[in-house]
Amino acid sequence: MSRIIYMGTPEFAVPALERIHNEGHEVVLVVTQPDKSKGRGKKILKTPVKESAEKLGLEIFQPDNINSEESMKVLKSYDVDFIVVTAYGQILKKEILEIPKFDCLNIHASLLPKYRGAAPINWAIINGEKKTGITIMKIEEGLDSGPMYLKKEMDLNEEITAGNLHDRLMVMGAEMIVEAIKGIADKRLVPEEQDHKMSSYASMLKKSMSLIDWNDKGLNIHNKIRGLDPWPGSVMIYKDKKVKIFNTEYIVENHDYDSGTIVSIDNTAIKVAVNDGYLIIKEIQFPGKRRMDIKTFLLGNEIEIGYELRGE
Repeated sequence: MSRIIYMGTPEFAVPALERIHNEGHEVVLVVTQPDKSKGRGKKILKTPVKESAEKLGLEIFQPDNINSEESMKVLKSYDVDFIVVTAYGQILKKEILEIPKFDCLNIHASLLPKYRGAAPINWAIINGEKKTGITIMKIEEGLDSGPMYLKKEMDLNEEITAGNLHDRLMVMGAEMIVEAIKGIADKRLVPEEQDHKMSSYASMLKKSMSLIDWNDKGLNIHNKIRGLDPWPGSVMIYKDKKVKIFNTEYIVENHDYDSGTIVSIDNTAIKVAVNDGYLIIKEIQFPGKRRMDIKTFLLGNEIEIGYELRGE
């Protein structure tokens, strides 16, 4: 079994840590981002990876700067076979990459070289990809550009959201990383160079992306809503209120309505005209309210038919 330093921060990184530990590998150190304070009471929030590491009884290290001299001394004090990185949140210097006996490995949530960067799950859906997956790669100094040890695909349908896909890929990544660790240690796996000419970049999401362009095609709007669910969410402007939209379908059909016009509403959905048809909205969230289906919303609220929604 291998000795491993594990680096990760959000929920996505938890299953891999737990799987590596449960397979019998020795996780000698867990590195995660520092705790944060939230709200007026300044409640301390631990990262999901820290919470998991504490339950497993593992040693934890939370440096502000992983590349500082002090951090480097800590990492070098461990004799490890691998460093495994999953959505850690800091870029590693070459000096760290040279610490393990074998490799620094990364669990990346796309089929590299497509969607290098911070938000591959979201952009695969926003761009209407038919498949995505997980790549286990060797970390090099470039951004997600290192050679690949394992790659596994999964099909995408037109209903899956970024939240759904996140949950499925984090489990897939956990299964693949233990396979990669064993294969590399046994010298069965040989890394394959990426085709850099085929690379694309998945930039970080911003709240400014949320506003819907009602002049766009229904498929593009539907994909954007799925890709930004749950965060930052997609927004329509209804009577000067920013209302989040979830759970949609689209219909391609000719009509004479202005884009953004609320055409009809019933207990199941709001029907809105778009460039090439209609968007069918099944869940909404008004400011300060919880996310709810249309039937529940209409119990104490109204939506005006004929109102023209504003957007980009």
